[in-house]
Amino acid sequence: MSIKHVKRGTRFTTTTTSLSLSSPVTEVGEDDYKIACLLMVFIAVAIPRLARNEMSVYRASLEGHINNIHCLAKAINSLAGALFTIHGPGDVEERLKEFLAVRDTWVAR
Repeated sequence: MSIKHVKRGTRFTTTTTSLSLSSPVTEVGEDDYKIACLLMVFIAVAIPRLARNEMSVYRASLEGHINNIHCLAKAINSLAGALFTIHGPGDVEERLKEFLAVRDTWVAR
């Protein structure tokens, strides 16, 4: 059984439907994959703004940045690896190349 939430007006109602063998399991996977791609685009677009933040200046006394931006590269690699291994066809390297292309486009603006 799966639970489906349907929005009606301002209320959410929950209905249960039984899964059949022909249920679109791949569609759910494709949606998750698209959401993972959009999340990576969001991160790529947010990097230039985050980099311009005054909290992103390196502090020698802290041996890092106040907002921990120095951890961003590791977090992006880990997140991409997890998302595209679970929701994608295992094309992590290709998605990271696209991530860099999007990021470069936004940095150039």
